[in-house]
This record gives sequence, structure tokens and C-alpha cells, in this order.
Amino acid sequence: MPNDPLVVIPAFNEQDCIGEVVREVTAAGHDCLVVDDGSTDHTLAVARATGVPVLALPINLGVGGALRAGFRYAVDHGYSIVVQVDADGQHVASHVDELIAALADDGAHLDMVVGSRFSGGSDYDISRVRRWCIRLLSWVIARSGHVELTDPTSGFRAIRSPLLDAFAADFPHHYLGDTFEAILVSARRGYRIGEVPVVMRPRQGGRPSADVMALGQAMARACTILLTGTTFDLPSRAPVDDPPASADRS
Repeated sequence: MPNDPLVVIPAFNEQDCIGEVVREVTAAGHDCLVVDDGSTDHTLAVARATGVPVLALPINLGVGGALRAGFRYAVDHGYSIVVQVDADGQHVASHVDELIAALADDGAHLDMVVGSRFSGGSDYDISRVRRWCIRLLSWVIARSGHVELTDPTSGFRAIRSPLLDAFAADFPHHYLGDTFEAILVSARRGYRIGEVPVVMRPRQGGRPSADVMALGQAMARACTILLTGTTFDLPSRAPVDDPPASADRS
């Protein structure tokens, strides 16, 4: 049997960071999979040189497509828990155990735990525009999904079956679909979602792939979701007897 969790790292043109990210994850004792999302630099070669399993996608699918490939790999190889870690070095591998511990709380019945930059009084530095956008997305999730989260765009998340199996079958590929919309649909379908405070570092190298225009389009999509519906769906979670847990576990 594999050693849960499997840390899945989607990577696109992250040659400057991916090697150190993988080394940090494996040094923490976790199984690791890199999904190279059609990179045009040396990301694939650097990832393979670390010795961990690597999925090489022939074309760029976007982070959602890369994650779905990672989820499918995890399910096919017998893992029941996946932790998403970004390839840019922002996520601290030592926090993986904290996300897993929150999932393991049998009283909460959580299916997903989000590592939040803003929970617990953190002063993580982002622009005023991005902070306003994150608050808007949090409001949409609270209004439509009835879950209170402070960081719905965080790509640092732990997911367990049966939600993992559902994501392996269908998952949004557009910008912020893999974070915001995936959380919203999961909450609507009865999956339990919580968050824990984590420390995140600045990007350790390279450049972010999303620009201000992509962020604006994502905000417009978020606002229209309340009227038009989401771009994908999931099977409903089987009900549990215990009352829902608070999203903030700080």
C-alpha cells in the first residue's frame, strides 16, 4: 500500500524552483509526484533529475488539467489523500502534516483542508486589489456554498477520498477554477471543507503565469456563477450524522 499522502506538484516553466520544492517535500518524508504541464523550459528535466515520479503532459492544460492528471494518478495507485503544493516554492512542506492532521480529525469529517495565508492573524502581503478579489470570492462561497473561508484561492490543500475520486473524474481547468470553483462546487455537494493557518513565502523564482487580465476575468466569472451556475459538477457527498465543523481551525 502507498504511504498517504501523495504530494502533487503541478509545474509550468518552474525550472528555477521545482528541484528545491521536490527536495523539501521528500525530506519531510512524503511521497511526491510532479506533473509537468507542457513546460517550454527545463522544468521536466530538473524534475526528473530529483528521482521522483513525473507525469509529462504533451501540451499545456493549465493548472486544473495538471491537477486532475495528478488526482487520477493518485487514485490509480491506491492513495486516498493528496496534498497540492505549488511549484514556485511558496508553500512550506512542514505544513503538510498540519493539513493532514486536520483531515484526520474524525469529529469534523473534513474532505478538504485549505492552507490559509490569512487565517490566524497572518499579515501576508498582497496587493490591495488582490485582497479585495479574495474577499469577494470568500463572500460568494459563503453565500452560495455556506462555508466560511479566508483564503479560497490558496493552492495549498489536502483532499481525501471520496472527494479525491470525484476530482479525478472531473475538475475545472480555467484560472481559479482549480481553487475557488472547486471549493464552491464541493461545498454545494455536501463535502466538508475547513482551513488551517499556514505561513507562505514569496515566490522563490520565475514568474507567475496569470496576469491582471486573467484575475479580472476570474472575478467576472465568480460574480456570474450565482446566476449562471458553475462550469462543472460533482456527485453529492453521502451524508454524515455529525454537525458541520467550523471552517477556521486556527
